[in-house]
Amino acid sequence: MTRPVVGIIANQYQIDNRYPTHAGGTINSSAMADVAGCLPLIIPADPRYISVAELMDVCDGFLLTGGRPNVHPEEYGEEPTEAHGAFDRARDAITLPLVRACLERGQPFLGICRGFQEVNVAMGGTLHPEIRDLPGRDNHRMPPEGTMDEQFALRHKVRFTPGGVFHRLMGAEEVMTNTLHGQGIVRPGHGVVIDGWAHDDTPEALYLDGARGFTLAVQWHPEYNATNDPVSRPLFTAFGDAVRAWAAGQVAPVLRSA
Repeated sequence: MTRPVVGIIANQYQIDNRYPTHAGGTINSSAMADVAGCLPLIIPADPRYISVAELMDVCDGFLLTGGRPNVHPEEYGEEPTEAHGAFDRARDAITLPLVRACLERGQPFLGICRGFQEVNVAMGGTLHPEIRDLPGRDNHRMPPEGTMDEQFALRHKVRFTPGGVFHRLMGAEEVMTNTLHGQGIVRPGHGVVIDGWAHDDTPEALYLDGARGFTLAVQWHPEYNATNDPVSRPLFTAFGDAVRAWAAGQVAPVLRSA
């Protein structure tokens, strides 16, 4: 049986600081293939090579991955500063309209880290460039040193809305997650429901209210150890089910606030 196709949004990198590439982490492909049960397809996120319409015809669902470059602040009406970090305007030009098109069509997507932020910006929301600078907030960035296991270790709790979308999905009101991000949501965009928060009230999980398909996104990185992690596995399993349903032409339930 042919697996449904999930387009994995790639990031721009340079090999040896000179050879430009589009690449995606193998843990993203593993989560899609081994847990979601879908065919992973790396997408070069650049409008010079692809269009949103073409992507939606080729892929059944999309994984909006994390990445070092941030969404350019001009996309939410602010001027860039040093704190905003590096940017990838080509990826912005693909992912932001892709989120809106998927919402309109009911096509499933899952956002991770930068992808979480892209969903919010695509819907008119705003971001803070460095949440560790905010009063009462922790440093959510990746530890600068250590093994992969140490950098992706579970570091804080995320609490969900009682009876909400993530609570029902996870079967728990509170879970442990890793944390590897610098930016965070300030103002939620239109229809964006913040459904999970870190202990310092940093938004960690969202979905789009009234969406006709899977529109979940998380600020942490569930793709790491997705096969064994009790929080990651149900998220990717549910996404895979949604993608299969879309590919089969089935109508997805509408997401509503608790």
